[in-house]
Amino acid sequence: MGDKVPLRGRVAAGRAFIALAVVFVGLFGLIVLLIWLDQQKVLDATNRLQDDTVPEIIRFQRLSRNLEQLRQEGERVFAVSSPQARQQALFVATLVASHPSVLDHRPAADLARQVERFLAEVLRQSASDEKAIARNYEAWQQLSAQVSLLVDDVSIQGVNLASRDLREVNAAMQVARYKLISVVLLAGVFLAIFLFFVRQSLIRPLQDIFRKLSQLSVDQPPPVFLPAHLLEIQAVEESIVELHASLLANDGARKQLELLANRDGLTGLINRRHFMVLAEQELVRAQRYRRPLTVGMADLDHFKRLNDTYGHAAGDAVLKAFATLVDDTLRQSDLACRYGGEEFAFLFPEVAIDEAMRLAERLRERFSAFEIAIPDGRLVRVTFSMGLADATRLPLEGALKRADEALYEAKRSGRNRIAVGGQSLSD
Repeated sequence: MGDKVPLRGRVAAGRAFIALAVVFVGLFGLIVLLIWLDQQKVLDATNRLQDDTVPEIIRFQRLSRNLEQLRQEGERVFAVSSPQARQQALFVATLVASHPSVLDHRPAADLARQVERFLAEVLRQSASDEKAIARNYEAWQQLSAQVSLLVDDVSIQGVNLASRDLREVNAAMQVARYKLISVVLLAGVFLAIFLFFVRQSLIRPLQDIFRKLSQLSVDQPPPVFLPAHLLEIQAVEESIVELHASLLANDGARKQLELLANRDGLTGLINRRHFMVLAEQELVRAQRYRRPLTVGMADLDHFKRLNDTYGHAAGDAVLKAFATLVDDTLRQSDLACRYGGEEFAFLFPEVAIDEAMRLAERLRERFSAFEIAIPDGRLVRVTFSMGLADATRLPLEGALKRADEALYEAKRSGRNRIAVGGQSLSD
C-alpha cells in the first residue's frame, strides 16, 4: 500500500499536468480558431468592401462630384458677364452631362439633360436679349436645387453602402475583442512590451501630429517634428509639412482669384458686378442712418473717334490712364468701377451733391490737362463727361439711371463737364 500511494500520486499529477496542458492547449487553440474565424469574417467583409463596395462608393462620389460641377458650371452661366465665358461654361456643363458616371445613373442622366437643355435655351435667348439671364435665374435656382438634392441622395447612397459592410466588420470585431481577453492574459508580458513600443513609437508621435494639425494655418510657421522611428509616421509628418506648403500656395491663389474675380482686367478698377454689391451695401447703410450718398456715371468723350484714329491699343492706354488718375484723385472711401467699355460708375459715401461735384470737377480738371502716352509714342489729351445723382432716397438702379440721364445731358451740353439733373459745371 505504501508503494502504491506515491505511484498513484505521480500518475495523478502527470495526468493532471497532461489534462491541464490539454485544456490549456485546447482552450488556446479554440480561442485562436475562433479568433481566426472572426478575423476571416472581417477579412471577407474587408475584401467585399475593397472589391465591391469601395468601387461602388467611388462611382457614387464621382457622380456626386460631376453633378456638383454641372451645377457650378450652370451657376457660372448666370454669374459671368461675357457671352464667351457663358459659352465656355455651357461647353463644360455639356461635357460633364455626357460623362459615363452621369449617363449610367438614370435620374442623374435625365436631370443632366434637363440642365443642359435649360442652359442652352438661356444662352440662345441671351444672344438677342441680355435680360434673359436675369429673367431665367429664378428658374435656374429651382433646377440647381434639384441637382443639389440629387447630389445629397447620391452621397447618402454611397455612405449606406459603406455602413452595411462596416457594421459587419464592427460586429465581428466586437466578438473578437472579448475572445482576445484570454489571449491577453496569456501574453501579458508581450502585451506590456508591445504597449510600451506603441506608446513610444506611435501614440506620442500621433499626439504630436494631432497638435500640429490643430495649429496648422497659413498664419503659423511650418510644423517641425522630431525624428520618427516608424516609416509610416515619418511619411505622415512629411505630408503635413507639404500640406502646410499647399495651404500657403492655395491661400495665395485664392487671394489672387478673388482679386481677378472682383477687378477689371484692363484698368484694375473693381468690376461692375462687385461695384453693384458694394454700392448696394453702402446705399442700405446710408439710407438706414440717413447719411448723404451720391452716385455718378462718367463716359470718355469721343472715345470711338480715338480708337478709330489711333487704334484700340491707344484706347486701352487711355482707359488705364483714367483709372490711375481716378485712384490718385478720389478719396479712399469712394468707389469707382469700369461699368462697360469707356463708361465708368462712381459712388461717393457721406457726400452730398455739392461736395461730389467738387470731387468730380477736380478729377475732370486733372484729366483734361493730363497728357497720355499712347503705344506709338504720341501724346494725347482726352476729356470725360459725368452725371451725378443723389442716391439718398432712391434705389441703386434708379440713382444710376438718374446719373446716366445727367451724363447724357452733359454730353448734349458740349461734353467735358459735370451735370446734375439738368445743371452742368463746365471747364
